[in-house]
Amino acid sequence: MTQRLLDILVSSFPRLVLYCVQVTIPLTVCIYILSLVLGFLLALIQIQKIPVLKPLARVYVWVFRGTPLIVQMYIIFFGLPSLGITLDAFPSAAAFTAQHGTDARQQLFEGKGLYQVIIRAAIQSVPEGQWEAGYMIGLSSGQIMLRVILPQAARVAFPTLFSTLIGLTKDSSLAASITVVEMFKAAQQIASRTFEPFALYCEAAFVYLMLNTVLTLLQSVLEKRLVWKQPKQQSAVQKQLEKEPA
Repeated sequence: MTQRLLDILVSSFPRLVLYCVQVTIPLTVCIYILSLVLGFLLALIQIQKIPVLKPLARVYVWVFRGTPLIVQMYIIFFGLPSLGITLDAFPSAAAFTAQHGTDARQQLFEGKGLYQVIIRAAIQSVPEGQWEAGYMIGLSSGQIMLRVILPQAARVAFPTLFSTLIGLTKDSSLAASITVVEMFKAAQQIASRTFEPFALYCEAAFVYLMLNTVLTLLQSVLEKRLVWKQPKQQSAVQKQLEKEPA
C-alpha cells in the first residue's frame, strides 16, 4: 500500500462515518419504522378480513411484490416529475417502505423480508383461546389486541424483524442510485476524484460491516432479554379469569 493510498483512506474514513451517521442510519430507521406500521396495517386487514380493504391490500401487495425495487424508485424519483409531482431524493427512497412492507423474500431484498407476513404469522401464532378469554372478561377487540395478543406476538416476530433491520442497513445503499448522498454515494464521489475505487469501496464495506456487527450483537442481547426469557407465568388474561367468580 502506497503512502498516497493510505492518506486517501485515512482522510476519507471520517467522511464515510459521518454520512453513515447523518444519512444512512436515519434513512434506515425511518424506512424501518414506516415499514413496520405499513406491514402491521396490512396484516390486520388480512386477519380481520375487511371486505373492501382486503382486496385492495392484496392488489397493493401484488403490485409491489411483483415489480423490482429499483424500478419503483426510478418511477417515483424520475417518472413522477413528468406528471408534475416532484419529490426530493430522500423522500423518494421511501419506495423502500412499500417494498419492505409487502415483499416476501428469503432475506431482505433477497429472501424473506415480508413484514406483513411476519407480523400476521406472529399474531396468528397466539392461540385463539386468548381472544375468547379476553371477550369473556369484557375486553374489546382493540384491548385484547394491545394488551394480550401483541405482547405475545412481539416475542415471536422480534428475531426476524430485527434481522430485516440488519439487512436494510446494507440495502439502503440502493438509495445512491437516485442521488441520495449516503455513505456508499460518498464513497463513489471520493473514488471518482481519487481514482481508487477498489480501496474506497472496501473501506465503505468495512464501515457497513462494523455497523451490522454492532446491530447483530445488540440483537443477540435483546433476544435473550425479550424473547428467550419469556416468563413462565400465565398470561394476563388467564390471571384475570382466575379472579373472576365462577
